[in-house]
Amino acid sequence: MATVTQLEETQQNPRRWWALGALVASMLVLGFDMTILNVALPTMAEQLGATTGQQQWMADAYVVVFASLMLPAGLLGDRFGRRRMLITGLAVFLAGSVIGALAGDVNWVIAARAVMGVGAALVMPLALSVLPSLFGPAERTRAVGIISAASALGLPLGPIIGGWLLNHFWWGSVFLINVPMVAIGVTACVFLLPETSDPASPKVDALSTALTATGLGALIYAIIEAPDRGWGDPLVIALFAAAVLLVAGLVLRERQVDRPMLDMELLTHRGFLLNALAATLVMFVLSGLMFVLPPYLQAVLGNDAFGTGLRLLPMMGGLMIAARAAQPIVARFGSRAVVSAGLVVLAFAALLGSRTTVHDGYGYTALWLSVAGLGFGFSVVPSMDGALAALPANRAGSGSGLLMTLRQVGGAIGIALLGSLLASTFRDRLDVTGLPAPLGHTAGESVVAAHLVAAKTGSTHLAASANASYVHGMGLVLMVCGIAALVTALLAAAFLPNTPTAHRTEGNEDPAVAPATADAGQ
Repeated sequence: MATVTQLEETQQNPRRWWALGALVASMLVLGFDMTILNVALPTMAEQLGATTGQQQWMADAYVVVFASLMLPAGLLGDRFGRRRMLITGLAVFLAGSVIGALAGDVNWVIAARAVMGVGAALVMPLALSVLPSLFGPAERTRAVGIISAASALGLPLGPIIGGWLLNHFWWGSVFLINVPMVAIGVTACVFLLPETSDPASPKVDALSTALTATGLGALIYAIIEAPDRGWGDPLVIALFAAAVLLVAGLVLRERQVDRPMLDMELLTHRGFLLNALAATLVMFVLSGLMFVLPPYLQAVLGNDAFGTGLRLLPMMGGLMIAARAAQPIVARFGSRAVVSAGLVVLAFAALLGSRTTVHDGYGYTALWLSVAGLGFGFSVVPSMDGALAALPANRAGSGSGLLMTLRQVGGAIGIALLGSLLASTFRDRLDVTGLPAPLGHTAGESVVAAHLVAAKTGSTHLAASANASYVHGMGLVLMVCGIAALVTALLAAAFLPNTPTAHRTEGNEDPAVAPATADAGQ
């Protein structure tokens, strides 16, 4: 375990900021890819004939694998070297990108996204787990803010560059662009990032990994299939039951082994648990927003892919402003107040967005998107920093993996649950009167498909009905997001440990070394 003296010596190392640059380059690759697919989905749905369910799987295949493998990935980095595993993750991500670029149908795209999820699972937790060994409490909030800003910078770049590529090249170019991005990340890690490890960390448990992957996969599959099959369908019920049994088996397995991969003890630290839950629920809301917005901007408002990317900038701008401003505000008011206020702002933005009508222009959307970005930044940066600060130094890899697993599970469930709500609402409200049954079924698969059918049949009524139905479904999704954010804000205000940055820097004890200390007096 690192000592306070060792941490202070690390803080004097001027290479720590160069090392942070390598982590930023790695996170930029992931942030870039998180949104480039969102803006490409409508185009890919048109050219590959993907249904709403298949679009959800193109997004969720990445997220499910990502979430399932982050715990073992964190442990692999602890045992065999975090820099080595980080570079390995970037290489696997590159391989998945090449497969995606060469894919000929939807199934191969989904497979490519799953391979990319394996690589991302190695990159994300290991990039975060290095922070406690590089930065003490006085600088960690700033470092987390920079990492968050790097991810945020990748978010607007993805849609903008992806939109430009889609306007000039085939859809596979949105995968091929990852090649130079990964090359930059690998080069930065090789030359700038020091190697760190903890050989005494627990071994990777194959059975626990399998239970995590299959349990989460069964849950996501059930949620995605439910709108088509019905929530009472035997297969859907069986999948939900299997998910419950598999997750229960995972918990029992981890309680029985001497050195568990899923460290339940970390969940006993109130600072880690509550900050991680806050970050998870924020990810749930953000994933829902990013899934429903691109089809609205493209199919309903009539923008091309590049224009859609540009119109997502207000949310990314608000996010980056908040990520930069979070540290001094937390130092003045404490993390509890800032996280709670950020969630209230996010809830207000989502509820404002739920009032969108089919006749509203982009100006109204830009307004609530800007507010949503501010709320997201002010809630996620302090909660992530608070969770990292509560981690013991010798559990940085596994703890960061658990934190990011929870966040990605929130994102996966957000895409699946909110996407399913949107799909079922759209299908129920779409007026396909007068259309042959096959065309009516096709139109009900997505708003993009409905517009294609409307163009083929010359039905302006179908196009208008598709727009109105989609906006109504989007409003319901945003209302659910707003309510979820508001409930989370109330819980954060009531239970979240209040840890001002200023208090951390005044003491001699590093909360990364003694995580229970900060919670003892709460």
